[in-house]
Amino acid sequence: MTYVIGKECIDAKDRSCVDVCPVDCIYDGKRKNYINPAECIDCGECEVACPELAIFPLRRAKGNLEREQFAADNAAFFRESLPSRDQPLGNPGGASTAGPLGADTSFVQSFPS
Repeated sequence: MTYVIGKECIDAKDRSCVDVCPVDCIYDGKRKNYINPAECIDCGECEVACPELAIFPLRRAKGNLEREQFAADNAAFFRESLPSRDQPLGNPGGASTAGPLGADTSFVQSFPS
């Protein structure tokens, strides 16, 4: 199980979730943060800390089209090559080692500023 960051994070990026994540699995995109599903340990600290109410457990996406789209997009951030990157990010073992990535998925890019 993993957590997902939804649309409420776009252009907000409060980063409270990053501060409380015990495994450093929340990565910094250009307009939004993303949780690496392979690195998340399902502790729920990020959901509690998020003032935007943008974070939800994957199990709460089922049957909600918007949440399902963000769940798929969140995984795609790590599986697909992002703009200005030659290879997918994959599972680098922590967001602090990757640093700010300065890129988002095409799905997130399609949202108006």
